[in-house]
Amino acid sequence: MRNTNFLRRAWLPRAQGCRGINFHDLRHTGSKLTADAGANLRELMERMGHSSTKAALVYLHSTSERQHAIADAVGKQAKAALRKAKADKADTDAQGDDATSSTKASGTKVARRRGRAS
Repeated sequence: MRNTNFLRRAWLPRAQGCRGINFHDLRHTGSKLTADAGANLRELMERMGHSSTKAALVYLHSTSERQHAIADAVGKQAKAALRKAKADKADTDAQGDDATSSTKASGTKVARRRGRAS
């Protein structure tokens, strides 16, 4: 279907009651929703039929909701990494690892020991 036929035959008959909305608005909204659903740039380019990243980037927007979701996900990953590091350290301390005991204590450990002594 050609662009001129599409407008007259497909879009205008269905767009009644949607004043101020054009087909490009729907394309833009669909692309934004696709990106918000987690599509990466390559996937978005394929869905939109773009061959350049510059064209696809027009449809990617940052919203405060998305920024909060990203921050929450990063926070969860950081907490999990800290829990794992603490668990690994506890395992190492419990085993009395010779390699760990022979290394020099960090400045933080030395300062903590001094704090306990006083």
